[in-house]
Amino acid sequence: MAAAEPRPEWPSTTLPTPGDTPNVLVVLFDDVGFSDFGCYGSEIATPAIDAIAARGLRYSGFHTTAMCSTTRAALLTGRNHHNVGVGCLANFDSGYPGYRGKIARSAGTVAELVKPYGYRSYLTGKWHVTPLTETGPTGPYDGWPLQRGFDRFYGFLDAETDQYAPELVYDNHHVDPPGTFEDGYHLSIDVVDKAIEFLKDHRAGAPDAPWLTWVAFGACHAPHQAPREIIDHYEPIFAKGWDVTRQERLDRQIEMGVVPAGTRLPPRNDNVKAWDEHRADEQRVFTRLQAAYAAMLDHADRQIARLMAFLEDSGMADDTLVLVLSDNGASQEGGPAGFVNAMGPFNAQPESMDDKLARLDDIGGPGTHSNFPWGWSMAANTPLKRYKQNTHGGGIRDPLVVSWPAGIAARGEVRDQFCHANDVVPTLLDVFGLDLPASIAGVEQQPLDGASFRATFASPDAPPPKSTQYFEMFGHRGVWHDGWKAVAYHPPYKAFEDDRWELYHLDADFSEVHDLAADEPERLAALQELWWEQARANKVLPLDDRFAERFAENAERHRGGRTHYEFWAGMGHVPSDAAPDLRSRSYRITAEVLEAGEGVLLAHGDETSGYSLYVKDGRLVHDLSVGGHHQVVTSDRPVPEGPSTLGFSLDREAAYGGAAKGIGTLWIDGDACGTFETDRIFVVTISWSGLDIGRDRVSPVSDYAAPFAFTGSLRRVTVDLVDDQELDHEAVGRAETARE
Repeated sequence: MAAAEPRPEWPSTTLPTPGDTPNVLVVLFDDVGFSDFGCYGSEIATPAIDAIAARGLRYSGFHTTAMCSTTRAALLTGRNHHNVGVGCLANFDSGYPGYRGKIARSAGTVAELVKPYGYRSYLTGKWHVTPLTETGPTGPYDGWPLQRGFDRFYGFLDAETDQYAPELVYDNHHVDPPGTFEDGYHLSIDVVDKAIEFLKDHRAGAPDAPWLTWVAFGACHAPHQAPREIIDHYEPIFAKGWDVTRQERLDRQIEMGVVPAGTRLPPRNDNVKAWDEHRADEQRVFTRLQAAYAAMLDHADRQIARLMAFLEDSGMADDTLVLVLSDNGASQEGGPAGFVNAMGPFNAQPESMDDKLARLDDIGGPGTHSNFPWGWSMAANTPLKRYKQNTHGGGIRDPLVVSWPAGIAARGEVRDQFCHANDVVPTLLDVFGLDLPASIAGVEQQPLDGASFRATFASPDAPPPKSTQYFEMFGHRGVWHDGWKAVAYHPPYKAFEDDRWELYHLDADFSEVHDLAADEPERLAALQELWWEQARANKVLPLDDRFAERFAENAERHRGGRTHYEFWAGMGHVPSDAAPDLRSRSYRITAEVLEAGEGVLLAHGDETSGYSLYVKDGRLVHDLSVGGHHQVVTSDRPVPEGPSTLGFSLDREAAYGGAAKGIGTLWIDGDACGTFETDRIFVVTISWSGLDIGRDRVSPVSDYAAPFAFTGSLRRVTVDLVDDQELDHEAVGRAETARE
């Protein structure tokens, strides 16, 4: 019997269609306070955001998780951040289920949820929900955006990056930025350029398919960097100081209806002095630092205007659901006096007020890692208490602007319902008419913790989407329930049972100024017990405020005692967390050169901090730049013309008991050819820019023009570490949390 004739067959290209398929644009800011958008009371110019608000809604009761990794985990999944394994930061893994630094596979991202319904998903900008030790050239990639549902990605995986010389990833590989500061490059421009490019490609390739585009600015996380002329514009505006700024913003917020009439400013945050108590030189520095922050936000808003103009021009604006929000309150990581280059203080090199004044005009430009002082962060969070990292309002209450001209009739209205970052995905699913799938890629999905607030689109009187939401970050705790909030500030390394709980009726006390704990002890006790119930149910426990030790343990566990690294000529860029850990230890760098030339052999870092071994003017040179304090040693003889072994070693002097002192030596073919003594070695962090072989990408560590690629023939560079490292774990923890 003859075999049956084969018949052609093609898979169906028809995808199931949800009930409503608007495009979705999420614009996510970093460390922007509740009052910083113009439409929330600010004097900072944000006309593009204000225009989106005028076409839709502003939410005054939107809450986040107090940190960036954690809010992103909640925003992407619709679950509580501990519940998906991101209880703290992407570079923090305590070994407990709630603290792995990576979104669990049982918590599908919004991109994974909408993919079966024909949505294409694009992400530009910040990711920061992959362990930083997994961001190197070999991954693993399973936590990167493309492996979590996004079709295209262009941005950075870390918590922060230099805006003029960013650590960029395109899809699954590291790339150089397409421009430099000198030719006008800035990351905020770049991520919007790429978002527009992705959408243009979408219109060409799949014009009938809906899309989800996620634009996550580096703004306004440190380093605060923006064009000089915009910074100059804001300097006279903020010369009035933070006390006047707070009051003026509150007055505008009340007039706008963003906060209720009668809302009072809480007292200044701990250790923030009145503006008038600062000397004139201090005020000058603080004003310039605030101007850089404001300019960064203004500059990002200008890019949003370009993106929205493209949506209008392409006819996609009306049926695009737009959300503009911040991931947490304004940052406290600038400390009481702010920084021009934080990389020095992070390595035990103080930055005096005279140092800041000497670099006043550099603020916001290349070679700076600036952050503003507590007083300005307090003003950014007006009228709320405390900052990012804290569970008082200043850390967790944030702006949210929502617009959808084809689906939301309201124009310019305010919604005051309590809602949370984990409510965004349920709201989108509600809009689409979709249910949570039982499994994704064979992995059973855990329930959503958030709830839809779509009803508020149409009605200012709609009830909040849920009745309870807990908060926890670094031991700071809080719980909201039916309009009441219990909250505890946790001093690090103190007993949790000694924390003082406060009680606020948020429905009547927007700014948390009337502590009712003594008046209603039974209500407070009930809310405290509710917090513990929520903590047990959401993988918050065990509480652990020893984050400094945990960061150090993570690094040690990842490297596993590794002391030898090989970097071959021609390899790609290595992120800082995957590079050799030279902090507070002895080490040796050895470059095998086959033919002499000039240029960089190995460089790690950028203009703010790092080290570089290179050949210049025929001599071997090493620059140790700890927070921008350069210690340069040059060989006393020329480099040979033929094959040679070139190197540098640093011997930490154990006699100092772990102090930041050592002896640096240059080597040519095994012979010492230059030496110096130093009391400046890396003790907390090297740089948050990565490592390059045979070149120094965009922001040069030393006195040469990047990339200063080696012109000879380089075989490989090896780095050998000595097991004499002594880290200040508490200082490491402070630096890591500042980085986030």
